[in-house]
Amino acid sequence: MLYTPPMLDEADDIHPLFHGAPKTTEFKKLRKRIVQNMREAVEHYGMVEPGARWLVCLSGGKDSYTLLAILYELQWRGLLPVDLLACNLDQGQPGFPATVLPAFLEKMGVPHRIEYQDTYSVVVDKVPQGRTYCALCSRLRRGHLYRIAREEGCSAVVLGHHRDDILETFFMNLFHGGRLATMPPKLVNEEGDLFVYRPLAHVAEADCEKFARAMGYPIIPCDLCGSQDGLQRQQVKAILDQWEKNSPGRRQVMFRALTNIRPSHMLDPKLFDFAGLLRATAEIEENPPEIPSLR
Repeated sequence: MLYTPPMLDEADDIHPLFHGAPKTTEFKKLRKRIVQNMREAVEHYGMVEPGARWLVCLSGGKDSYTLLAILYELQWRGLLPVDLLACNLDQGQPGFPATVLPAFLEKMGVPHRIEYQDTYSVVVDKVPQGRTYCALCSRLRRGHLYRIAREEGCSAVVLGHHRDDILETFFMNLFHGGRLATMPPKLVNEEGDLFVYRPLAHVAEADCEKFARAMGYPIIPCDLCGSQDGLQRQQVKAILDQWEKNSPGRRQVMFRALTNIRPSHMLDPKLFDFAGLLRATAEIEENPPEIPSLR
């Protein structure tokens, strides 16, 4: 198990993001678990380049607040030798509280960039009535974030997707895409000049929810996709919730399966050479030993 230095709670010993943290044993265990899970992902998937600069993407949701706080926790403890720049992309959604994140980041002393791009109007105009906005919205957002990362000299774009997002994406691809795939914890963008990291890959959504609310962070809901009924992701989430209710711990077991793949026990000939598979006796049959002649 990874060693995590003790997390102190005096104002002089912690980052402002942790000021006012609950003193309860339950919260301390939660915080320690999230820190350990994130450290595990960062180290296991080789995310750290000492001296690098990361663009940490904030939506104002529970996951992105947790991401930001724990990254600063690791940096504060000397466990993450990178420079962090928080970024919020204001996509022009009606009613979006544009002052909340800038005020919060200023108060916390977090270096940040707020970018306004009205992708909302583009999405509403281009997506037919009744269809989900998520795919186009995500592509437009990602393009702007890549541009901002380049402008700011960042080598990586850091996203707040957690364990449950990864599981839901896996089952969406399974049920609707006909493929076994999900969100990887680390990838290189198509242009090849930026990493995309998901340090919360091992963290449960429920832990993000408990942490952000316990800290009292000003959570901003996503009203764009959240307002649409019948989303495939919501349907998959409901299935996983029911499975978890019937068998507590099943989500973690399924997630562990994603880290323990056996290509020879699947059906993809591009990953395993089934045609070239030989029996142990095949070579003997093709090249039988010479029979010694009788004298």
